Amino acid sequence: MTSEVEQPTAMSEALGYEQARDELIEVVRRLEAGGTTLEESLALWERGEELAKVCRRRLDGARARLDAALAEEEAADEDEERA
Repeated sequence: MTSEVEQPTAMSEALGYEQARDELIEVVRRLEAGGTTLEESLALWERGEELAKVCRRRLDGARARLDAALAEEEAADEDEERA
């Protein structure tokens, strides 16, 4: 069983990288500014963790796509050299 903190919600997963990053920046700003109750701070922290995971997944996906494209290009270059 996974909690929402471990697994981002479907709503969070629907966010693009830039949207998640911008919301994360706002969450951090609010936490750093202080003035929130303990419960509010905990909720912000949990949301921030969720958004950070979304950002990490998006970046990992982008890295995988780049790696695949580079590997494909390298394989094509090797095939051309053999021909």
